[in-house]
Amino acid sequence: MENLTLKELVVATNGRLMMGKEGAFVNDVVIDSRKAKENSLFVAIVGENLDGHDFIEAAYKNGCKTFIKNESVSIKLNSSDINLIEVKNTEIALGDIAKYYKEKFEIPFIGVTGSVGKTTTRDMVYGVLSAKFNTLKNEGNLNNQLGVPLTLFTLKSSHECAVIEMGMSGFNEIEYLSNIVNPKIGVISNVGLSHIENLGSQEGILKAKMEITTNFDSSSILIVNGDDKFLSTIKGKEYDYTLKTFGFNTDNDIYCKDYIMEEESINFTCVINGEKQEIFIPTVGKHNIYNAMAAILVGMSLNLTLDEIKEGLKNFKATKMRLDILKNDNITIINDAYNASPDSMDAALKILGRYKNRRVAILGDMFEMGEHAEYGHRLVGKSSIDNVDILITIGNDSKFISEEAKNLGLNPESVYHFNTKEDAINKLDDLIQNKDVVLIKASRGMKLEKIVEYLNEQLN
Repeated sequence: MENLTLKELVVATNGRLMMGKEGAFVNDVVIDSRKAKENSLFVAIVGENLDGHDFIEAAYKNGCKTFIKNESVSIKLNSSDINLIEVKNTEIALGDIAKYYKEKFEIPFIGVTGSVGKTTTRDMVYGVLSAKFNTLKNEGNLNNQLGVPLTLFTLKSSHECAVIEMGMSGFNEIEYLSNIVNPKIGVISNVGLSHIENLGSQEGILKAKMEITTNFDSSSILIVNGDDKFLSTIKGKEYDYTLKTFGFNTDNDIYCKDYIMEEESINFTCVINGEKQEIFIPTVGKHNIYNAMAAILVGMSLNLTLDEIKEGLKNFKATKMRLDILKNDNITIINDAYNASPDSMDAALKILGRYKNRRVAILGDMFEMGEHAEYGHRLVGKSSIDNVDILITIGNDSKFISEEAKNLGLNPESVYHFNTKEDAINKLDDLIQNKDVVLIKASRGMKLEKIVEYLNEQLN
């Protein structure tokens, strides 16, 4: 991070300097006191379970001297060497500082969102742009109202481009992030059922995702999946910005004509400007062809050559626990345990279905589906029919996956349901055989990576 003075922090947050000198500076912003050090700014965020104000002293003991606190909170720190700024809301202040800091960099900012696949799309866009530019992206799941600002604080003068994933669970959240990042290129991968509990319908999800265009003007570009049932409804309309689409349908700006899927890679033919281009990506799943086409359009929008784009996709590396294929002499594990929705479950099951060895799916609950929970889990049960030999479900709502699979003809003796992952782990030695291909997938809160760890330990 480049230096920010206390004066700049006060201007950015519209705060009050309670202690310290305007000329003092920071070159790091943290919300975790354990990461605080000399020249850090510690912003005391009030969370659901923890209040950052309670950790100001711990941050100080770690060498931190600069703090931002809520004006409604009193703190006791008997030191004359601290810098203290007071604001109305520290969470908003964090975003305000990030926006101020981001505007120091005159580089392209790309915002990526979507119900399914936004992280992989972000990684593919990053791979493409990195073929030409020194590019920044979010690490891990830093894609919310705290993670996006923390990502922006890692910008350096050497960066030439930034790809920022934007997550959300309700209305106005993408708008908030867009006001901070102000992307000139926005990507929406698709509109699925994720977070439908908070948004009411897929039409509501579309409306929330379109908040990425909040600050768009005639120089802005929106890139969307033109095959998506809901995103396709925005085609053919007049906008202040440029709309570009990708998909398999030939009415898109670029489209996939055909593809060959190998065990761990895909070669596909993409029609670009009326010409066929052969593209290679080192991952599997038809859905990843969509993600790659989004990245192609971003690259074209920033004037990369097709050779640079192809090279970037060739070197793409996915974030861990997203179709992460782990192999040893005994078993193949498809670790997709990071998150889940009906759409991503279907995509993962189709990948499992391509294998010739015995196919085992270990599936857990999908969260934030509200009244649509049973329906969504039964959709997954339907998807499993042609793609699994053994179905293992874990949790509460996942029982509907098992029920639907059995109702539609999957052999009941091949279906197992457990209330907890611990119960499942106790039975896995009896259920998993040598040479099996095992898919593990659920919403993040299920923490099914514990099963991945167990299988790795037992079968290595």
